[in-house]
Amino acid sequence: MKSVLIIGGQKQSLDILNMLVDSNVFKIVGVVDENDQSPCVQFAKRKSISCGPSWEPFIHDQLDIILMASEKPSLTEITQKKSAGTVVIPYEIVNLVSQLISQKESLIKQLRKRTHQQQLILELTHDAMIAINNKEEVTLFNPSAEKITGYKSEKVLGKKIGDVMPSTRLTKVMETGQPEINQEQQLDNGKKIITTRLPITDSKKRILGAFAVFKDITVIEDMAEEVTNLKSIQTMLTAIIQSSEEAISVVDEHGRGLIVNPAYTKLTGLSEKDVIGKPATADISEGESMHMKVLRTRKPVRGVRMRVGPAKRDVIVNVAPIIVNGKLKGSVGVIQDMSEITSLTNELHRARQIIRTLEAKYSFEDIIARSEEMRLVIEQAKLAASTPITILLRGESGTGKELFAHAIHNASDRKYKKFIRVNCAAISESLLESEMFGYEEGAFSGAKRGGKRGYFEEANGGSIFLDEIGELSTHMQAKLLRVLQEKEIVRVGGTKPIPVDVRVITATNVNLEKRIAEGAFREDLYYRLNRMPIFIPPLRQRKEDIADLSAHLINKINQDYGRNIEGISSDAIEVLKQYSWPGNVRELENVLGRAIIHMNFHESQILSKHIPPLNLDPKSETHHNNDRLKMAGTLIEQLSQYEKEIVKKALKENHMNKTKTAKDLGISVRNLYYKMEKHGIAKDGMQ
Repeated sequence: MKSVLIIGGQKQSLDILNMLVDSNVFKIVGVVDENDQSPCVQFAKRKSISCGPSWEPFIHDQLDIILMASEKPSLTEITQKKSAGTVVIPYEIVNLVSQLISQKESLIKQLRKRTHQQQLILELTHDAMIAINNKEEVTLFNPSAEKITGYKSEKVLGKKIGDVMPSTRLTKVMETGQPEINQEQQLDNGKKIITTRLPITDSKKRILGAFAVFKDITVIEDMAEEVTNLKSIQTMLTAIIQSSEEAISVVDEHGRGLIVNPAYTKLTGLSEKDVIGKPATADISEGESMHMKVLRTRKPVRGVRMRVGPAKRDVIVNVAPIIVNGKLKGSVGVIQDMSEITSLTNELHRARQIIRTLEAKYSFEDIIARSEEMRLVIEQAKLAASTPITILLRGESGTGKELFAHAIHNASDRKYKKFIRVNCAAISESLLESEMFGYEEGAFSGAKRGGKRGYFEEANGGSIFLDEIGELSTHMQAKLLRVLQEKEIVRVGGTKPIPVDVRVITATNVNLEKRIAEGAFREDLYYRLNRMPIFIPPLRQRKEDIADLSAHLINKINQDYGRNIEGISSDAIEVLKQYSWPGNVRELENVLGRAIIHMNFHESQILSKHIPPLNLDPKSETHHNNDRLKMAGTLIEQLSQYEKEIVKKALKENHMNKTKTAKDLGISVRNLYYKMEKHGIAKDGMQ
């Protein structure tokens, strides 16, 4: 092993020192430099190599080589002191060697970097790669090749390709030297690949091996099939939109027209060139663009009425946002012609009129009753419905007497039979008897051949509702009394009694007791009808129901008017509660209807400002009641008024304790509630 002394501690000497240490054939006896912080000195100390500022102590006979990595001392000085067997390498040569070492290291680094990059490319590429040498041994097998073939590289590299993949054609390419481009092949694991195979040659065209790059086309074939399916679905959806009888328009996220169908063109009178690529407002004649509103709010709108196209067609639109993966992509609108809706509504109305005379359409669940007064009336009506007794519904106009008649029929054991409604005041006196009881053939001029059945015969087994019974003439009262007593009718022009089984429900808003006193109503018929009287309180006595009634009526008005009002504000409810409502629920519906008519289409809630002017005089209710008292003059009316005062006084004395009041009066609590309902006495004892 040669002993070496290095004089100089800068970078040149460090490069040479590194090379000598790595070679393991040289013994470094020392590193000389006046600067003990120089790179070479520091490195030598870490390697436990002797260091010093002077070179002379290191000169001895056994020293083989002196490397001059510094220009000082001079070559002459060292030559004079060294032994004859020591070789001195001057500074110029050492410097040149140092530069060569630096260049070598730089080239090695570049080569390593490129090799690393190439390795990364091979590992990260989605294309599978296999290479073999001229001995048919596998030299390259990247991760994509592992994934597609199912083989691990450590079990493949160095093996003959034919032993690993019997179906390979790489050996054939190496034999022929001819490339194979974009060839389809099925691997042993069943996967289909598309591959290109190339021979590897040197500059003299000598075969060194072969290389293959390939892709799994199983996924590509699946994707192609999926694209084909998507195109089929798109074609089908386009066909559906184009063939739909509903007018459809679609806009993008910026409100520009994308799609309209023939039904849209027919309805609006606008062609595709008038709409596609144009702002969503292009088809609006009157009203706000619902497409733009939906794009702003990302919420659908329903049942908005507006006018579209040059002809200003009256339409109703429903628009919904198109959201894909949480992103707004546009909106789709469906437009309906109001003329068709109006026609259908009219037909439905006519059908309802026909059905209305044949069946009851309401039940007790349809009666809105939050107030205690109304709930008590409903309980009374349910009790009456369970018996076959004749029922007399009493109450002011608009309180819902017909609604109760429907509900009573539907709660009875006759609910699957017919329900016939007759307005006694709407049929002329000359026709009423033949309509009620029917007629025989030839009974009068114009009578149908074979005669005709009357309302009572039609209702046989079911119920008949006689509205405004107080308007019957005395002649018809006598006929009705016979039906109630004998349970049979005689047709006009006939003599044969016809038995009928009919549940009779009557209603009136007039004071029958006064009509009896005036001789306009039969007392015996009154007692027949009044077996189960039910007094329906006016709206002013059950104002707790106004909020629920308003919500129900708004839904009804929305359907009738084609509006989309969502509700009514609490301040508007308070305004409604201050009114005495002489027209009751019917008047409430009219007021809400007028409010909605005058609202703008973009408004969705009834506010107090929308309520039309009402007579909010707090004394109006008192005046109404005083007027009613002034009408009382007969014995029956005076007795009724006296009974009312007794009940009010007893309630007041007992501080509104209903149980104690009923005990003092010698009546049941239910009977007390009935009398409070009858006389319009509120829960606080006041009228």
